[in-house]
Amino acid sequence: MQKLSHKAAQTHKRPTVVELIERGARRLRRARVFYGHGTDNARDDAAALVWHVLELPVDAPASVYRRRVGVRAAASIEALITRRIEERMPTAYLTGVTWFAGLAMHVDERVLIPRSPIAELIERRFEPWVDPARLRRVLDLGTGSGCIAIACALALPHAQVDAADISPDALAVAALNVRAHRVAKRVRLVQADHFAGLGRATYDMIVSNPPYVGEREMRTLPAEYRHEPRLALASGRSGLDSVGRILSESQRRLRRHGVLIVEVGNTQRALERRFPRLPFTWFEFERGGGGVFMLTREQLLAAD
Repeated sequence: MQKLSHKAAQTHKRPTVVELIERGARRLRRARVFYGHGTDNARDDAAALVWHVLELPVDAPASVYRRRVGVRAAASIEALITRRIEERMPTAYLTGVTWFAGLAMHVDERVLIPRSPIAELIERRFEPWVDPARLRRVLDLGTGSGCIAIACALALPHAQVDAADISPDALAVAALNVRAHRVAKRVRLVQADHFAGLGRATYDMIVSNPPYVGEREMRTLPAEYRHEPRLALASGRSGLDSVGRILSESQRRLRRHGVLIVEVGNTQRALERRFPRLPFTWFEFERGGGGVFMLTREQLLAAD
């Protein structure tokens, strides 16, 4: 029987891309890590880490799964999987990148990992709910990584967008993303506590994914959430502190026929109980998620 050469034997031992993905996925399943920061299953989580280490393009051909991986790269992948398990670090923080409305965004522990279903509204340019042609001034309140503001600027090329956040650290991350997507001329980063810090600016649309997690829920969140800024998650005892301020102040900031769009997640029922006179319109999303409402300036004024 012919023996394999040393070089051929070494090549044969090297794992393929797909083998590394499946190996990583098995480890993640056994460890019962939490998904929900860009992926929803072990295989996609493992694949994101493999893709990151190997610096593979997003649109890599299917043949890449058969590629054999060197010992050092395979060890780097195993090390990231280990960190994912032992530290319960979300994959997006390990890779430094996530996707929002089809756009790559830099993220680190200074900002919430973008995952809002508002991305679907932006991709549709807010139609049919809003006429995108009349959106000239937009506010992203609590911008974090800048994902909503940047996506709005790219989807609405005639709009000027203010991206406001109370956190200087978050605004530093947003600045990286603004530069990466070349929208600095139309996205203005502003340090502001809700509307305080925005001067007298008014807007055709205000969009916000504010903190909305209550005290009890904060105590029960999976460990992965401990890596995210508490400031971007916690919002008082019931989770409604931030959205309450937005509702009470936004009517003065909206122009005629202006709209307010806010994500409140699973505090939807509590919000409806707190503000029974407001005729919330709740969106449905093809890719899942919910708890996003819309109100017009006129509806806010009528309920005041």
